[in-house]
Amino acid sequence: MNKQKEPKTEHIGEELPEKEQVDDNNPKETQATADNKKGKSKHHEHAKESSAQRIQELESEYNQLKESNLRLLAEYDNYRKRSMREKAELIKTGGEAVLIGILSVVDDLERGLAAIPDNSETAAFKQGMELIYKKLTAYLKQHGVVAIETQDQDFDTDLHEAVTTIPAADDKQKGKVVDCIQKGYFLHDKVIRFAKVIVAN
Repeated sequence: MNKQKEPKTEHIGEELPEKEQVDDNNPKETQATADNKKGKSKHHEHAKESSAQRIQELESEYNQLKESNLRLLAEYDNYRKRSMREKAELIKTGGEAVLIGILSVVDDLERGLAAIPDNSETAAFKQGMELIYKKLTAYLKQHGVVAIETQDQDFDTDLHEAVTTIPAADDKQKGKVVDCIQKGYFLHDKVIRFAKVIVAN
């Protein structure tokens, strides 16, 4: 008799490899997975907060550096302008002491010319003095030195120095300069010598 072949039976319920088994009913595995996700989420949020804080710190540092740089630029610009003004002033008034020294020579020439009588014997001498006087005054004018106007001008303490006062002939003359004892001078727009005057009062 032929032996009947026994049918091959598949092993129902064969265990899956461990890595493929997922037991949703295991509360420990479910809790661990949730904790893992929660931990990752907290780490991500902490990283975002740290990045935002770092950005704020960098922005604050940038603003401080920018403000400091602008302040330094402003200070340098003010220094440069002040230096240019001082240099221009030095060029303009650098020879002030020399020019003031020449003024005393001009004063002596004016007094000398006023003392020379007009006659034929002194004409040549007076002419020579006038030539020197004109050259000196032209030199002074070339360098920005000009006389301060005094005759019939209102007395001005910024320009004049009152040596004495005399009674005014009328109300219109009050406060006016009636005579100049010594000329005053400007060096460009700066008074380098006040005019010594007599004022009506």
